[in-house]
This record gives sequence, structure tokens and C-alpha cells, in this order.
Amino acid sequence: MAPPPLLANLSLLLSASSSSSSSSNHCRHELASPSPRPHRETAATAPFLFFLLLIITLMGFPLAAVGDPDDERCLTNLRQSLSDPTHSLRNWTKTTYAAPCNGFTSYLGGATCNNGRVYKLSLANLSLSGTLSPFLANCTNLQSLDLSSNALTGPIPPELSSLLNLAVLNLSANRLSGPIPPQLALCAYLNVIDLHGNALSGPIPDQLGLLVRLSTFDVSYNQLSGPIPVLLANRSGGLPRFNVSSFIGNKDLYGYPLPPARGKGLSVLAIVGIGLGSGLLSLVLSFTAVCIWLRVTEQQATTPGEEGKISHLMPDY
Repeated sequence: MAPPPLLANLSLLLSASSSSSSSSNHCRHELASPSPRPHRETAATAPFLFFLLLIITLMGFPLAAVGDPDDERCLTNLRQSLSDPTHSLRNWTKTTYAAPCNGFTSYLGGATCNNGRVYKLSLANLSLSGTLSPFLANCTNLQSLDLSSNALTGPIPPELSSLLNLAVLNLSANRLSGPIPPQLALCAYLNVIDLHGNALSGPIPDQLGLLVRLSTFDVSYNQLSGPIPVLLANRSGGLPRFNVSSFIGNKDLYGYPLPPARGKGLSVLAIVGIGLGSGLLSLVLSFTAVCIWLRVTEQQATTPGEEGKISHLMPDY
């Protein structure tokens, strides 16, 4: 078996160094006026050549990529929670889970790497179904998560709050339900939260108004209710932080920049119905009272009392 290139090169280098040393010693004994200068130059050059050859050799043999165990757990569980009818994730295999990155190179479709870690997942518009895995929280270096325009169902995992570096969260145009987790406010670097076009319910968490870096916020066309948090709608220079388009399409959501809450009073139809009912009841009661009065009067007229008798007024004969 031929020796590995690295060992062969090192052997040649050592042989050359040894030959140079022997020649130098021989010449030193042969010459009449010995000079140590060539020997010193050869001895100084050999280590330099050694390290130079070592670097060149290693450049030809890149180290095998070693994945982060947290990323592996994150990607494995995410793939298990998704259904992929179009086979867009066909290269998401056990091998690529174990080592998804090699420096800045990614072996996974939709994943972007930075220094050996997954820092961006973009799986938009791939007809994916299933649920959002809470193990996404294990991709701790993740800065952007885009799963928009799919058919995902279920809730938004509150565990996403562990993604402390997350700047972009786009889960729009899916079928997600349940509340918006207030824990998302722990992701202090969030610049974008896009959740429009789902079936999310409940109020908008007040805590999201504390995200000072938030520049894009869209929860339109959901089933949200209650008041819009003041910190998401506060005026700056006469304009709201986020305008109507961020909140429209939620029937029970109210407050600036949307119209105020509708009154809890009765509707026009209810008022008209009550009026008609009251009028009809009054009419029936009045008619009944008249009938009773007429009947009593009639009975009194047909039943004579003492005052109705005139026989006692007639003289006896």
C-alpha cells in the first residue's frame, strides 16, 4: 500500500534535510578553511520548508465537518413534524442532520450557515404541512425563520422565545391557530414579525410593544380580539407606529389605528323589535281591558238590584 501523500512528502523532506546535513559535514572536513555559514543556512531553511509543506498538504485534505448537536436535534425534529408532498426536503437526511454545515457551506436545502452553525431557515412556499416543532428552539444561532405560504397548522410554540438571536419571524399565510405567545418578547433582536393570514385568536400580547427594534409587524386577517396594545399603536410625529394594514381583518380587534370599540348597546333591529313588541303588548292589554269593562257593564245592566225595582213605588190598592 502506498503511503499517504502527507507521510511521503514528510519522508522526502526529512531525507533531503539529512542529505544536506551529511554533505555539509563532509564538506566541512574536506575544506581547508571550514565555514559554518552554509550549515546554518540549511538548518534554518529546513524547519521553514517543513511547515510550508505541512500547510500545503493540509490544504489538500479539508477536515470533515462536525455538526453542532443542538442544530442536529433541531433539524431532525423539525423534519419529523413536517409533511413534504413535493419532496422539496429530499436532501434532509440523517447524514445532513448530523453535519448540516461546513463553515459557510450548507448541505441542507433552505438552510444558510455561518461559522458552522445554521443561522437562517427559509422554507417558504413549499406546500409543507404539519406543525411547528418546539425543538426549533435548539437552533440557538438562528437569526431568520421563514416558513410562510405553506399549510402549517397548530399553535406557535412558546419555546421559540429561546431563539435569542432571532431577528426575522415570518409564519404568514398558513393555518396556525391559538394565541400569539407573549414569550416572543424575549427575542429582543426581533425586527420582523409577520403572522398575517392565519387563524390566530385571542388578544395581541402587550409585551410585544416592548420590542424596540421591531420595524415590521403584521397580524392582519386572523381572528384576534381585544384592544391593540398602546405601545404598538403609539403616535410618533402624528403617525402610528404600525398602521391599519397591520391589524385589518380581525373582526373583534379595536383601538387606534383601528376604530374604537363598538358600543355594547342594543342594535337598531333590537330596538325596533322591542318597540314593536311593546306596542303590540300595549294594544292587547288595552283591548282586553275594554272587553272586560264592557262585559261588566253588560252584566250590571241585565241584573236589576233594589234600585231597579219600581213595584215598591206603586201605591197599594
